[in-house]
Amino acid sequence: MTPAAASNDTPGRTPDTGLRADAERNRDRVLAAARHLFATEGLGVSMASVAREAGVGKATLSRRFATREELVNAVFADRMDAYASAVTDALADPDPWHGFTGYIHAVCAMQAADRGFADVLTMTFPAAKALEARRAEAYYAFLDLIARAKATGHLREDFDDRDMPILLIANAGVINATGDAAPDAWRRLVAHMLRSFATPGAPLPPLPDAPAPTALYRAMVRITHPSAG
Repeated sequence: MTPAAASNDTPGRTPDTGLRADAERNRDRVLAAARHLFATEGLGVSMASVAREAGVGKATLSRRFATREELVNAVFADRMDAYASAVTDALADPDPWHGFTGYIHAVCAMQAADRGFADVLTMTFPAAKALEARRAEAYYAFLDLIARAKATGHLREDFDDRDMPILLIANAGVINATGDAAPDAWRRLVAHMLRSFATPGAPLPPLPDAPAPTALYRAMVRITHPSAG
């Protein structure tokens, strides 16, 4: 038996990671806590808050994830996989324009479903190698999607790949600002942006209704007094 095999068979350790069972449980608790806090409050949550939510000490958190970027990389690995898969699915659409509009909506919906991921898509994490590799993969596929959509004549020739991060930043801002007060406001923003990207006469889904005045008022109160949101 090799030393590596012996270590994996050590009682109290998990075969896949080599961590002691209690250490693996702590890691899982940290990830669950971080997913919850990032999704509901965004990436501004402190590492101390994550430790408290997980019911572990700061030292335990630091042993599992020495930096915030390591934690972000672990928490959002599956979401970045879904993000990269979304553009692959869009490229497989026989109608490139439909694939393009569907991709824009899908990514913005991912942001709306998770405030932390809304932030991830508007920031860079150089030390999170796996996450950034998936982002780069999605970016180059998106360039291909843009070219195909322009070839249909429905996407404006002056659309630039840099318009996508602008949209994502704007969408993240709307999502973070409106919260539960007007949770579908982002849909209206995205629909208007798609209209600005399209050539005259390009097929587009109906424009969603604007939020009710009372909902927008609650959103503005939420922005002015965050504790009321």
